Amino acid sequence: MSRSRSQVAENGGSTSASSSASSPERAVYDDTDFFTAQRNDSQSSIGIDTLKDMTMSPAPVQQHVSSPISRLPPELLIYIFSKITSSADLRSCVLVSKTWSSNSVDLLWHRPLCNTWKNLLNVVSSVGSQDCYFPYNDLVKRLNLSTLSEQISDGTVQPFDHCGRIERLTLTGCVKLTDSGVISLIDGSRGLLALDITGLDSVTDYSLLAVADNCPRLQGLNITDCSKVTDESLVAVAEACRYLKRLKLNNCSLITDKSILAVAYHCPSMLEIDLHNCRHITNESITALISRGRQLRELRVGQCNLITDNAFLEIPTHLTFESLRILDLTACAQLRDEAVEKIIETSPRLRNLVLAKCKEITDRSVLAITKLGKNLHYIHLGHCAQITDAAVVQLVKMCNRIRYIDLACCHRLTDLSVKQLATLPKLRRIGLVKCNSITDKSILALAKANVEPRAKSQGVQAFFLREDLITFCREAPPEFTEHQRNVFCVFSGEGVNRLRHYLNEDPTATYDPEGTMYDDRDGEDGETDQTVEMAGMMHATGLGADDEDMEDDVDGADGSQYGAELDP
Repeated sequence: MSRSRSQVAENGGSTSASSSASSPERAVYDDTDFFTAQRNDSQSSIGIDTLKDMTMSPAPVQQHVSSPISRLPPELLIYIFSKITSSADLRSCVLVSKTWSSNSVDLLWHRPLCNTWKNLLNVVSSVGSQDCYFPYNDLVKRLNLSTLSEQISDGTVQPFDHCGRIERLTLTGCVKLTDSGVISLIDGSRGLLALDITGLDSVTDYSLLAVADNCPRLQGLNITDCSKVTDESLVAVAEACRYLKRLKLNNCSLITDKSILAVAYHCPSMLEIDLHNCRHITNESITALISRGRQLRELRVGQCNLITDNAFLEIPTHLTFESLRILDLTACAQLRDEAVEKIIETSPRLRNLVLAKCKEITDRSVLAITKLGKNLHYIHLGHCAQITDAAVVQLVKMCNRIRYIDLACCHRLTDLSVKQLATLPKLRRIGLVKCNSITDKSILALAKANVEPRAKSQGVQAFFLREDLITFCREAPPEFTEHQRNVFCVFSGEGVNRLRHYLNEDPTATYDPEGTMYDDRDGEDGETDQTVEMAGMMHATGLGADDEDMEDDVDGADGSQYGAELDP
């Protein structure tokens, strides 16, 4: 009997074991099981053998150490980590696990922070280390040393010689660098996309020849103020770097048409080119750049005084350049109305047009510009002294999306122009430096229209020096002389808002809400105290085109001018 009981017991045990073995195994990715496993363990009524089976099974062990986020694909983890903006937080992610580390270390190191000397030393130490978990020298994609520009030398950049995967290299203002240091960084950088060596006046053709030899994928090159660079190296770059899209050659005084023609013929993807103050550039280069650059969006040729009307008149008549958005012709003094008309005809979607100091243009050019309509946002006509109120009024009617307009030194303009400009719904900045016929009626029109200019005024007379207005003025800098303090008049920050509010609430001002007409009786009542002529106000210095006319006026050194500035 006992034997039969024993056999029954054995049979029961085997049945239980068989039942356990034949039951389906728990799924590794069963989220409900993962979150309830420990509660079931602590309150389980399952037999002891089954509990052993469960705890000894490898699948539940993996289940306990694996979190849901660890199951995400690498591309999702990288996307999540890319939203982290703090370097400290990214460093913390690197320390969590191998999975997190491998998917976040690239984001942490693709642009190492070199804003202090201490940080730079840490980066150099890691990049040069041979015994490290990750190949940090291959992770660096963007290197910007411009913050420490005065301390960077050829020896400083030597440890980065082995960073062969750099895509963007910024060395702006690192004046101690020579060809040796620049070439060491460029050598072997086959993936370099953008190079900025602005202000490196020691750099010569050798550096750019190295670019031509090593950087076939280059898309952006900025060599502003590299005065020793010549056509020899630029032609080589144009022929070797056919994907070039952005080129800045400001103040490269040795550059001639030979370089620019090479760029026009070999770089069909060019989007932006800046030739400011390249004084040897002639019509041939401009015609070629525009005619062949069907994707060209921005062309700046300020101070290129050899450019004439033919640069644009020789463009084939059947071509239209829908992509061109920004055209800067500052101080191209030989341009006339015929050129402006051709520009508008071939570039109907221009957004920013700068004709400052093109002194030969007249109302005829402005009437042509009106054809741009709602596309025009920014227009600079400073020193175009032949422009009159009639042209400005028509411009306002046709181009109602203007945000910035500069009419400095257009001395034929009167309050009529400013009152019309004040009706523009999107106007934010206006420049009227030395527009001698402008009075305080224009100021009131702008105040009523709630225009918020960032502006400077030169030669402002008694209007801004009225006792009731100077209370909103900022304190003069302590280093100013007594005379400079007496003529100092700067409105900025909250002072501008308070001044605007005061002018809007001024009970002595007679103003028509339409912003275009004034009551003629104002003059009959002898309102000479309130209507004071101004030499100008609110000059926005976005391009600094008028600096040479203003640099001596700000401090009122000669006692004949007042300097005033308005900032929002």
